[in-house]
Amino acid sequence: MVQKKGAYTVITGASSGIGYETARAFAARGRNLVVAARRQDNLEALKKDILSNNPELDVVVRATDLSVMENVYQFYESLKEYPLDTWINNAGFGNYDSVAHQDLRKIESMLHLNVEALTILSSLFVRDYKDIEGTQLINISSCGGYTIVPTAVTYCAAKFYVSTFTEGLARELEEAGAKMRAKVLAPAATKTEFGKVANNVCECDYDRLFGTCHTSRQMAAFLLELYDSDQVVGAVDRETFEFRLCGPRFDYAGNSRHNQKAVKSQAES
Repeated sequence: MVQKKGAYTVITGASSGIGYETARAFAARGRNLVVAARRQDNLEALKKDILSNNPELDVVVRATDLSVMENVYQFYESLKEYPLDTWINNAGFGNYDSVAHQDLRKIESMLHLNVEALTILSSLFVRDYKDIEGTQLINISSCGGYTIVPTAVTYCAAKFYVSTFTEGLARELEEAGAKMRAKVLAPAATKTEFGKVANNVCECDYDRLFGTCHTSRQMAAFLLELYDSDQVVGAVDRETFEFRLCGPRFDYAGNSRHNQKAVKSQAES
């Protein structure tokens, strides 16, 4: 893997769970970090934890709510001075409820964060770094981004978007001869704060609700496997909980004769 000296790995949703452990895992590899989430105290605790073991690293903290689109653009703009080589869109949350009864304010915020913020940050990163050797974009989807789960239809639909968007972007980058690689990680049940937020409860007993699950540290290790691989998808099987690396899962109409023909813009003509 070709890396620029002093480059930074950006991780959103780093204040807990998979994002927190992923930051620690990349730090163990000697990587400078930009960690972002809403909770300043948690991010500062993460920074202190990392620097206690890796004092030579730089850990940049950005406390921001990425469900607010203005903050999304401001966050990316605030990183212009830092050379980046990896961007991990991990920020997101879920919801368990029927479509008829789901809290629409919560759903609105979920879609802003899980779909809109991820799309904007991915697009900005690709625009600036797609032709730089060794760069990677990893978007966190879910096994629910490949399977529709009862009482989580809207959440799954949002994660289907993340999966198809990232797989399509991976194909687009490859066809363009870009140096960046786009990848998607699809966890199954993982012991994080996800269950509390998704169920609107103060405590969530994963062992009782799911029976089988992974820890955040295990998922961070799976993410590193995906990072080190040449594959596009790293997914946990929802039934066996085995982790597998594979190519894109969705059909891609790259060679269809029914695709829209390329149209030159006025600037090109």
